Order: sequence, then C-alpha cells, then structure tokens
Amino acid sequence: MIQIDDAGSGSLVGGTCIGAMRVETGEFLCDIIPIEYYSEENFKKKLYLVKACEIAKTLLKKLRTDKEEKILVCRGYMFDNLRKWLEKEGHNWESTQILNPLQDVIERSFEDYALSLGLPEKFLRYTKYPFHFHRLLRWVYADYENRSKLCKTGWDSWKKYGHLNIEVSYSYLKESKNYTCLKCGKNIQPGPVKVIKYISNYPNTIYLHVSC
Repeated sequence: MIQIDDAGSGSLVGGTCIGAMRVETGEFLCDIIPIEYYSEENFKKKLYLVKACEIAKTLLKKLRTDKEEKILVCRGYMFDNLRKWLEKEGHNWESTQILNPLQDVIERSFEDYALSLGLPEKFLRYTKYPFHFHRLLRWVYADYENRSKLCKTGWDSWKKYGHLNIEVSYSYLKESKNYTCLKCGKNIQPGPVKVIKYISNYPNTIYLHVSC
C-alpha cells in the first residue's frame, strides 16, 4: 500500500515537499515543488498543483507501483490534479487523511529542507507552531533582500505584509536578554545592536549584530 502526502504548503518560506511511502517496506521518496511555482503569476495559474501531480507520478513510477496496489492520497487541495489522473488511469486509489508512518517522515523531510534554506533550528525544534506566518516574517525581514526570494510571494498574506515600511536604527544593550540575531543565528551580547522595526498585525522589533 502506498501513502502520498505533502508538507510545507502552509509555510511562508520554501516550496512544498511531496512524498510517497510503501507502508509494508518503509520505502520513502520525496521531492520539492520549487519556490518559483509560488510566484504571483504562477500561483495565480495554480501551477503548483500541476507540479505536485508531476512529482507524485514520478515517485509512483520509482516505487514501481502498479494499478492494483492500493494508493492512499491526502485529501487536501494539493492533490486535486493527481486524483483526476489516478481515476483516469484506473488506479486503485482512495482520498483520505494521511497519518503515520508517512506523516512524521515527510514532516521531518520538510524540516530538513527548511533548515537547508537557513531557518534557525530552534524555530523548528522548540516551538509549537514552527511555521507560523508572522514568526517566519520576522526572520525574513531580518535579511529581507536575500530571504524574500525564499517566500511564497503569490500569497495574499505576502501581498499584505511582504512590503512593509521598516525603520532601521542603532541602540545599546546594557545587559544580556537572551536575544538571538535573526540574521546570523548567534546570541547577542551586551553592547551595540542594530534594530529593525516594522508593523504587521502588531509592532515588531528585531535585534541584530551591528556587523550583520
């Protein structure tokens, strides 16, 4: 039996991971829908759904799936095109909620991918909502020129919050407050700091090393 699911479609940063697993053997394969598919023009055309279907078809081929083997597909919108293809090709498939064993594996795969983009590990390991939009937005604004390129810019939420006015200033920390520089990821010690302020759904203040 094959399970197919996605991870990361709700994350502002990065593309989306598409994964497939043969439950009986634990064989697992995955690939990423590139962030380019979430540009304003491509997102409007829903090309990410086309790519999700292409990736899933490739994974099924690599897993040597025939038309008799049961395929369980996540019932989310990401696989709208895939479900049509499976039905057209006469596969033995079902749309359902995907749980383990695939769920944990594909979520870890997306986390590893997000780390490779530069997201701080503590964002992923120690928070209840690691891919919360406004939390990720703070990370983006800490290095906007480079990190805005990693965002799903076709989203309405990006259009609303992705081009905010920022105020840059400098200050001095007299004592350690366990701040982490959201640009380099290292702790900020008492001393001069760079300060970035902006207002999204609430006022935000970001502290960086002066050299960052």
